[in-house]
Amino acid sequence: MYVKKRFSKVAGLTMALIVGSASLTLVGCKTSGVDMQGMLSSGMGLAKAASLSDEEMQQIGDQTIAQLDSSNRVASSRSSYARRLEQLTAPWQQVEGVSLEYKVYMDPEVNAFAVPNGSIRFNSGLLDEMTDNEVRYVIAHEIGHVVLGHSKKAFQTSYAASSARQAVAASGNSAAAALTSSELGDLGEKLINAQFSQHNENEADDFAITLMNESSYNPVAAVSALRKIESKYGNHRSLFSSHPAAGDRADRLAAQLDIR
Repeated sequence: MYVKKRFSKVAGLTMALIVGSASLTLVGCKTSGVDMQGMLSSGMGLAKAASLSDEEMQQIGDQTIAQLDSSNRVASSRSSYARRLEQLTAPWQQVEGVSLEYKVYMDPEVNAFAVPNGSIRFNSGLLDEMTDNEVRYVIAHEIGHVVLGHSKKAFQTSYAASSARQAVAASGNSAAAALTSSELGDLGEKLINAQFSQHNENEADDFAITLMNESSYNPVAAVSALRKIESKYGNHRSLFSSHPAAGDRADRLAAQLDIR
């Protein structure tokens, strides 16, 4: 996704769990942590979260996108936005055996996201800002998140960070327990998840470049799209950011594509 997302809880899981790692933001695609309390209250234990199957992720994705579609204004299939997106996504109805489905939300925020069941959504604001080939880059990037299974991986990474922290806190070591019950423990967990997300963003970018090349589209559009984001929103980055900065991503892709 290109910008920050707003989520509501579905079936005791935060929407960040499902969509978090698969959406472009102002500076990249955001991978949020799991709402452990919500997960536990829904009856899903930590061990269950770690062993969540692809089929279960598909079911959660179906529930998630149904809720999001019902709470957003979906562009009519006859609208110029929907017709444009239909044209741009025509070559990518299925990628690496994964079936994909696309819609536009009538929302001026520059945003896009993917759900692990293959549903990908774009805000009208993103389509307004981007050229056709730049939108193709965003599409290919989001497809990358789906095909590479980033949502499920993010869920498991968040689980691993949280459970490890809980184990240390319960170990009886007073110094360790004091540390993990403090803000330092929270920061450490956020850092693990943030860096995981940055890796996902770069991986999805690489996937997008490959897919665009294979489909005979000029991948230079990936750089120009990210430059637009950098110009509009800046090039913010830190160890605790869940996204690589847009300018940094553009520089990285420009180097790969030998753009001077």
